[in-house]
Amino acid sequence: MPYPLAFALTLLVEAPVYLVVLARCGGVRPGRAAAAALVVNCATHPGLWWVLGRFAAGPAAAYWTAFALAETAVCASEALLLGRPLARLLRSPPRSHCRCGRPPR
Repeated sequence: MPYPLAFALTLLVEAPVYLVVLARCGGVRPGRAAAAALVVNCATHPGLWWVLGRFAAGPAAAYWTAFALAETAVCASEALLLGRPLARLLRSPPRSHCRCGRPPR
């Protein structure tokens, strides 16, 4: 799969998740949530692509092990990059208008 297509598919899957979680549950404006999704993916996706490219021609078990480890590192990196909005979301109680699966208090 060519890199631009892989990056587009990543954004297609992850951007809506960022929008819902950060905007609806974290109190971040939708435009900023979309920008956050783009920025963190621009920062982490090239490295992930490079790492996984080293395992693509090898055995499937090696690829999927590398995939799991690399995605774990990417999730941690993206959480660090998000910083304050993510910390606020994790510390704050659910909002009454939050539609992220938690009932209002």
